[in-house]
Amino acid sequence: MAITITMGIQKGGCGKSTTTGILGYLLSQDGYKVLAVDMDSQGNLTELLSKKPSNEFVQKSVLEAMQRLDPTEYIVPVRENLDLLPANNFLATFPRWIYTGVTYLGEKIRFEGNPSMILDETLEKVRDDYDFIVIDTPPSLSEQTTNALCASEYVVVLFECSNWCYSAIPNFMDSVDGARRHGKRNTKVLGILRTMNDVRRSDAKAFNEMIEEDYPNEVFQTIITRKAPIGRLSLYGFDENAELKQALDQYENFYKELMERVKGR
Repeated sequence: MAITITMGIQKGGCGKSTTTGILGYLLSQDGYKVLAVDMDSQGNLTELLSKKPSNEFVQKSVLEAMQRLDPTEYIVPVRENLDLLPANNFLATFPRWIYTGVTYLGEKIRFEGNPSMILDETLEKVRDDYDFIVIDTPPSLSEQTTNALCASEYVVVLFECSNWCYSAIPNFMDSVDGARRHGKRNTKVLGILRTMNDVRRSDAKAFNEMIEEDYPNEVFQTIITRKAPIGRLSLYGFDENAELKQALDQYENFYKELMERVKGR
């Protein structure tokens, strides 16, 4: 039975897609069978892992998988031990479909049940096929995010060292609590990962310290600083990338911390 981990925060530019992709890659390199699920209509995780435009997955995405409550036809193998359930811009129509029962193609497919549990029910068909499922989420407290949280045992909260992200944390923590109360996975925060840290800025250092004071048991000790090879990972990907070791260096420390916490639960 797969362990499901969502990467989330309702602010953009915090490294959710990059972190999800790297975590999926590192797990697969460690011999685990992994499914990466893209729940963001921007499709950044899809493009990072598949190296294809997300629009190539129109009518072949996580949206159709949820509408049919079966992901098996929509899962794309991307490398050894790593599969992808892709997304594209039509995932933005997910809320409209939930509340009207009409798809973006005009089909009538009504979901009967708790609308926050659609992804959880969809993934149930393949949980036994994987060791880990990792989920990327959009920068909003949307139906997509709620479904990802309710489908997960664990959540990694992404914290970009800034005032706006600092103020977003309490509301996101409340959303995780809501998923634990209303979902079936006993959803918990696995940790807070501090990302996009600019070592030149004194305010970033201050926010790093503040979040550690507020959540001393949740923060990972690893802090991801801004590095060009990480930023260029979306361009070069994981294959034939001369900068890959530099891009993954800090994340490997985070991976070790994360796995220690998963195994210790």
